Amino acid sequence: MLGLVVAGGVLGVALRELVLLPFGTGQAGVDSLILPAATMGVNVVGSFALGIVIGRLGDRHPLARAFIGTGVLGGFTTYSAFAVQTALLLEVMPWAAIMLAGVSVLLGLTAAALGLRLTHSSPATGGAGSDGPGAAQ
Repeated sequence: MLGLVVAGGVLGVALRELVLLPFGTGQAGVDSLILPAATMGVNVVGSFALGIVIGRLGDRHPLARAFIGTGVLGGFTTYSAFAVQTALLLEVMPWAAIMLAGVSVLLGLTAAALGLRLTHSSPATGGAGSDGPGAAQ
């Protein structure tokens, strides 16, 4: 399973870098907010995608969850870069940094909940995320 997580992580990190590369290095100055905002966007999209993966797979298909959820999406999203970028932004634009941090957490939670809600339903309904009667195996 570790090999799947590592392989997925390589793909996720490469995808994140492809998405963020056009936004530069995030050096202090006029464009200080661009890279942190782009990182926030990546994290929100990744949170939504992880909500879909978890809602759809539930406890089934642990290898797919490890590869996609922990590997690809774990590599795609980045808390550490978000934290460092926000700390750097705090030095030059404190209110923007505080707002960015709050909005990022709120949007990430909302996106994850939406992904779960769109793909997960109770076993009684036999919906997409259910293991109950009528669930696709």
